[in-house]
Amino acid sequence: MNCSSCCAAAVPSPPVLLARPRGGLAASCSTRTDEKVLFLGPKQFPRITYSPVSRASSRLSRREVIAFAGQQPWDLGRFFKTLYFFNGPPNPLKIVESIISSFTGPASSEAPKKMETSDVVLVTGATGGVGRRVVDILRKKGIPVRVLARNGDKARSMLGPDVNLIIGDVTKEDTLDPKLFKGIKKVVNAVSVIVGPKEGDTPDRQKYKQGIKFFEPEIKGPSPEMVEYIGMQNLISAIKNSVGLSEGKLLFGLKGNLSGKIVWGALDDVVMGGVSESTFQILPTGSESSEPTGLFKGTVSTSNNGGFTSIRTKNFTVPEDLSAYDGIELRVKGDGRRYKLIIRTSYEWDTVGYTASFDTTKGEWQSVKVPFSSLKPVFRARTMTDAPPFDASNITSLQLMFSKFEYDGILNPTFTEGPFELPFSSIRAYINEPITPRFVHVSSAGVTRPERPGLDLSKQPPAVRLNKELGSI
Repeated sequence: MNCSSCCAAAVPSPPVLLARPRGGLAASCSTRTDEKVLFLGPKQFPRITYSPVSRASSRLSRREVIAFAGQQPWDLGRFFKTLYFFNGPPNPLKIVESIISSFTGPASSEAPKKMETSDVVLVTGATGGVGRRVVDILRKKGIPVRVLARNGDKARSMLGPDVNLIIGDVTKEDTLDPKLFKGIKKVVNAVSVIVGPKEGDTPDRQKYKQGIKFFEPEIKGPSPEMVEYIGMQNLISAIKNSVGLSEGKLLFGLKGNLSGKIVWGALDDVVMGGVSESTFQILPTGSESSEPTGLFKGTVSTSNNGGFTSIRTKNFTVPEDLSAYDGIELRVKGDGRRYKLIIRTSYEWDTVGYTASFDTTKGEWQSVKVPFSSLKPVFRARTMTDAPPFDASNITSLQLMFSKFEYDGILNPTFTEGPFELPFSSIRAYINEPITPRFVHVSSAGVTRPERPGLDLSKQPPAVRLNKELGSI
């Protein structure tokens, strides 16, 4: 039996992935036993063709793997480097699983979390006279409401046992955990100081509410400064990430201290046997105003059935809550190619990415808006129809990609092999125009401009006449 037939008999029918040993590719049956073999499914590769190769003529790097006859070697070292960058120190079992999953189907992974709710309106001071009216109006319009109250039992007795309730006090910052305000889009602030008769009142405040007989008033509880000034600051600090900023939220930019907030790394087709290669760089004077800018660049090749390059952020330490915004805006200098923005909502390494393609104009700086509503759940260029909806409140990573593939077998019409460059100076979350108010402050007291010239206090209600005595409410 000759050597080639011996090797054919020794290797089962399914094709194999052969890792190069220290001495190079085996030249005879006597050295064939030194090879390490990883068996993959029979449908994943065409049959590999073997031919005798002398040790002297085989001087490829130990990092490289022979996978297909006539194709370029796979850079195993770069593959492990990619895994290490995104996943930390290697776990042997995880490495084997990653190699196999790169050539087969989806790995078992955590499903992205579903949005709990959307467009919730927070009403503070909901147990007061104005607050209760606001809650009632919103409910009649079918708008989801969450209330902030100091006394949970009182709130439930007034607003119903099933009220969506946050227990907190605006005068106490440590009771206003930002996590409690997740999903809130707008705020109606009806918090005010408590005013009551000096001589006291009934438990249900009948004297205060009767509105006919005048009782000498006084402040009950925290002062107007604590409620209206410090309390307002505490509340805004707690909810600002939930309701959003009119100028948007900057996720990536090289002005100030944001350069280190996001860590980018290359994620190319080497993870599935390809040879394309990309990198993230910073150009010191590459922006429109000759300031620093990010650069996604590389060389893409279809060798070894590859055809994509990308840069992806490491998972954020804390997921970004962008539920207050309508999409992502990128400021890029185009090259006429079509790219992809991929957003993930899971910390898993190999999972669904919510994806949208965007076109660029060659040689021009442009703002590209990617609405969250345009994102598709995609796994390895296939649309996943059973994936949960995109959850903008739990964003864990971002990715920019240049690929031969669009979705579901469709090819990128602008794809060409070779080098490419995409400078990008910023990535931010945006709110659609026109921007409507997200925080509304209301009050029941007629104290607007109490010190204005010509004001006749005798004709004003008690809350205005006694403004100074009540601590400038």
